[in-house]
Amino acid sequence: MSVFFTDTDCEMDWTDAEKLGMKVIGMPYTLKGQEHVYDFGKNTDIKAFYNEMRAGEIVTTSALNSQDYLNYFEPVLASGEDVLYVHFSSELSGTFNYMQTAINILMEKYPKRKITVFDTKNISLGGGLIAIEACKLHNSGASDEEVVKFLESFKNKVAVYFYVDSLAYLKRGGRISSVSAVMGTMLNIKPILTVTKEGKLEKLTTVKGTKKALDYLYSKFEAEYLDSNKYELFIIDADNKEVGDELAERIKNSGKKVNVRRIAVGPVVGAHAGPGTIGIIFVKA
Repeated sequence: MSVFFTDTDCEMDWTDAEKLGMKVIGMPYTLKGQEHVYDFGKNTDIKAFYNEMRAGEIVTTSALNSQDYLNYFEPVLASGEDVLYVHFSSELSGTFNYMQTAINILMEKYPKRKITVFDTKNISLGGGLIAIEACKLHNSGASDEEVVKFLESFKNKVAVYFYVDSLAYLKRGGRISSVSAVMGTMLNIKPILTVTKEGKLEKLTTVKGTKKALDYLYSKFEAEYLDSNKYELFIIDADNKEVGDELAERIKNSGKKVNVRRIAVGPVVGAHAGPGTIGIIFVKA
């Protein structure tokens, strides 16, 4: 038997993780000199967090260290169970180098046990949707090998599109220049981004203004969505409820079979995307 793990960069609602019995690795962020660990929103005041960002507070994120992973995994192995960990994209953090060090240590100590890790090549609810479906399959009695086989195909069917409301946070993260950020802000430019099959962030295009940004996200839904209630469609927002609700209503009225859920962008992902971000995550046809 194995114990199913995910992390809070694979965003979802905390109730989903608890209902499915996931073990959750909390990813850290630092605000006002104090480190916090994201908990899928269970005890996190997300609105207050984004208010701090809007007021100019700098938020930083960091990798876990090897001891952190030892603390999560070793009790499971010591109890005689294996580990199955479905995680966010390894292309977006150096934390997985430390994880591998921990795994090497644990495999020497517990040679009869197994640690299986699966890279979703995604982040936020792109990773979360993959983790949710993986855990459902795991809970149904599928082996770790069967779960991984399913995920190898399923991960490529998950679409993630989002736009950032302000270019300041992309500039702060070194993804665009200061000149581009200033000019883009003056022109009300909204970059539309996605996650590539390799697990990297990629800019698809830029549009001018919120309306055109929402139109673009909706067009992706119209063109690519699997017209079925089998999987939920998620609309995420970083303290931008009104705009997120507008997109949700438009999709609900599309005439397609769709179950829309609204989820918040958490502080770790939000530290890089910034307040106002809107995204759409769904399974493609």
